[in-house]
Amino acid sequence: MAVYTARCSWQRNGQRFTDNAYSRRHQLVFDGGVVLPASSSPHVVRVPFSDPQAADPEEMLVASVSSCHMLWFLSQAAEQGWLVDDYDDAAEGVMTKSPEDKLWVSCITLRPTVLFGGKQPDEAAVHALHHAAHEACFIANSLRTEIRCEPVFA
Repeated sequence: MAVYTARCSWQRNGQRFTDNAYSRRHQLVFDGGVVLPASSSPHVVRVPFSDPQAADPEEMLVASVSSCHMLWFLSQAAEQGWLVDDYDDAAEGVMTKSPEDKLWVSCITLRPTVLFGGKQPDEAAVHALHHAAHEACFIANSLRTEIRCEPVFA
């Protein structure tokens, strides 16, 4: 069993609070020491109470799925002898209302462009690599959100 930790810290710093007019800016500190400025999404809480330059939970969810998928894709490609030179994913998450009338990230679409060196896999092989990566991804396996992978081919 592995345990992952992150510290989420926010301070009021003298701001008004009970009227909801306070900054949502906070910081996340990960177990390896990385500090990430974070905030609510400006789509959820208006600026200036949100910081659009900080990472928000919805973006981090999309990035987490994209990162996990990429790491598994690279592992699968290496195992099969494919030489990956570049991997770039323009991932996107969509927030909608659930049947229970709750907002949720209902769909995450990955749009990876992968450049290979040496022998080039055909599109079927690339799709198979993405399928295997999706099946192995710990984050995707933890979510009820629909996750789509739409590889981009040059």
